[in-house]
Amino acid sequence: MSSIALFGALESGLIYALVALGVLISFRILDFPDLTADGSFPLGGAVFAVCVTHGIDPWLACALGSLAGAISGLLTGWLHVSLKIMQLLASILVMVALYSINLRIMGSPNLPLLGQESVFSPFINADNANQYWVQPLVIFGFVIVAKLFMDWFFSTEIGLSIRATGVNARMTQAQGINTSRSLLLGLALSNALIGLAGALFVQTQGGADISIGIGTIVVGLAAVIIGETLIPGKRFLVITLAVIIGAVLYRAFIALALGSSTLQTIGFGPQDLNLITAILVVLALRLPAIKSHFKRKFKA
Repeated sequence: MSSIALFGALESGLIYALVALGVLISFRILDFPDLTADGSFPLGGAVFAVCVTHGIDPWLACALGSLAGAISGLLTGWLHVSLKIMQLLASILVMVALYSINLRIMGSPNLPLLGQESVFSPFINADNANQYWVQPLVIFGFVIVAKLFMDWFFSTEIGLSIRATGVNARMTQAQGINTSRSLLLGLALSNALIGLAGALFVQTQGGADISIGIGTIVVGLAAVIIGETLIPGKRFLVITLAVIIGAVLYRAFIALALGSSTLQTIGFGPQDLNLITAILVVLALRLPAIKSHFKRKFKA
């Protein structure tokens, strides 16, 4: 793999690390099967693209994209909490609705950003010679800030109440904690991170597209599982670190698979990205069982 391809895989992995941190909140902390991610990821990108093309500062546009993602998470939570719609169905309804909303925001299935300012612009040379390593570095900064914020937030009283809600909502409610508020806040934070990831993604791709959200939740969940399997831990700061590493490794595996001469020889190519992704997700889901099998074998 060339250095440019390596940095490209790292860049993509770091963007999806933000997605994985969001999925960690919904699936692991809240125990909420939230599929809103497939809609909030392109929503963040769409909001960013429209804002930048209308002259808004890219840093503010990123914040607005993240805010849009948070609102989509709140909507999912509201459907479940207030209208008593089951968790999975509520997230599917929002995800489906966001497809049309994203089309209305962009005005077309795609919106190019060529020539527009981005959060990377102040750090990239005029000849773009350093772009391949500057972009991953800037995104890494976003990921570190997100990780440190989550480590701090989920050690606060509000954060602990969200964690308690996911463990046992009835017991938490009996202790006087407003579990509905905790759920809404957790889903908002989850999709805010995913919306931010979408805003960063469209900047690296040079445009927003309606289809960029397909499979987002699958990638995020796979990254969480890979991270938890490779770096098991109970401390929250270890868990968030594991998820980030899991996302980077997952995208690296994808890049290696697509660039493998062996796979190319038997007919695999870029058009098989979703197939390779599905296979890697299946392997990721089986990792815990494989790991425990080898542990028992070595003990015997």
